[in-house]
Amino acid sequence: MKPLFRLSGVCLALMALSGTAAAQTEIQWWHSMTGALGDRLNGLAERFNKSQPDYKVVPVFKGSYPESMAASIAAYRAGSAPHIVQVFEVGTATMMASKGAIVPVEKIMKDAGEKFDRASYVPAVAGFYTTRQGEMLSFPFNSSTTVFYFNKDALAAAGVSKPPETWPEVAAAAAKVKASGATKCGYTTSWPSWVHMENFSAWHNVLFATENNGFASLKSRMAVDTPLHEKHLANLADWSKKGYFTYAGRTNEGDAKFFSGECAMFTGSSAAYANVKRNAKFNFGIAKLPYYTDVAGAPQNSVIGGASLWVMSGKKPAEYKGIAKFFSFLSGPEVQAEWHQQTGYLPLTMASYDLTKKSGFYEKNPGTDVSVQQMIIKTTEKSRGVRVGNFVQIRDVVHEEMEGLFAGKQTAKQALGKMTSRANDLLARFERTAQD
Repeated sequence: MKPLFRLSGVCLALMALSGTAAAQTEIQWWHSMTGALGDRLNGLAERFNKSQPDYKVVPVFKGSYPESMAASIAAYRAGSAPHIVQVFEVGTATMMASKGAIVPVEKIMKDAGEKFDRASYVPAVAGFYTTRQGEMLSFPFNSSTTVFYFNKDALAAAGVSKPPETWPEVAAAAAKVKASGATKCGYTTSWPSWVHMENFSAWHNVLFATENNGFASLKSRMAVDTPLHEKHLANLADWSKKGYFTYAGRTNEGDAKFFSGECAMFTGSSAAYANVKRNAKFNFGIAKLPYYTDVAGAPQNSVIGGASLWVMSGKKPAEYKGIAKFFSFLSGPEVQAEWHQQTGYLPLTMASYDLTKKSGFYEKNPGTDVSVQQMIIKTTEKSRGVRVGNFVQIRDVVHEEMEGLFAGKQTAKQALGKMTSRANDLLARFERTAQD
């Protein structure tokens, strides 16, 4: 019995060593997705994990975008940062200025020997996360843009025969909806600053901030105190008083007001498509953003929202190799086409867009290509996007002043003046900090 015991011990030791050799390299991925989008994200990680034996991506929900970003910064300072963190687009300038905290995605891909061609990505998307020197810093995982959703049944019941194309037409349709009682509210929006200030500016080919919206240098300052912006905010305030427009909140609260049937029209993320499709009990459509016809150059192009994946520094070479393989997996045309079709996020690569187009998906699901159509237009220096520092706080300022306007406490001109003054203080502070 004694020799058998020794043999069993040896076998156990060998098995333990074998198990250690086969152990997977774990990659922590902090994210901010819930609901249908969270399910899809978890599905991607599971699919990658099953596709190969060496790496295991572990998705961890860390709260809202601001919460997740704050948590990752705190974790980095404590020496316990995740490998990958999902950061919304307004945090881009802050992440870019975080010297030493991140490793450029382009470097990770090339160091790992993974195929990487920046030109294969949708230009307007990849360009947002690329430095002036031409290096892509983060992986544009879930990029969206804002689109116009409408309840076909409610508009038909109100006698509106086609979706509005201009802002005056939105007001006219909302008035008919209110008069008919088809829904409780005519129009609402999610992400008011993103939709009505940032995208509104790009869509009309005017600046949101100087220095080409922050892409040219750290010296950018606000550029929204204009007659055009004043007219639009004044219109929103007037429509709010008349009951045509309902202010839902600062983030995605408008989504539920639409898919629940409360509001007949809404502007929000193209990625709201997944939840709208899952929850809406009515026929809905998707159209391009409304605009003002008297503005030269409008409509131009919309700008991205959503988030990208940033890789944190201080990890092991084997872990970076796993991250590179995961990003290659996410970039695959089939994976990207499926992600785009299921969520409403923009296709990451032109190959995935072409694949979706050839599959007949857009014909079977009218309106799902609107986001792409709005983004593949050649951008201008005024419409490339907004990449300024302290953007999270600036959005809070914009929302606070909007709320003061809708509450009747100030005029549109006063709101824009306060936005400009307060946001410029934040921009100046970021300029000083980033240069230190």
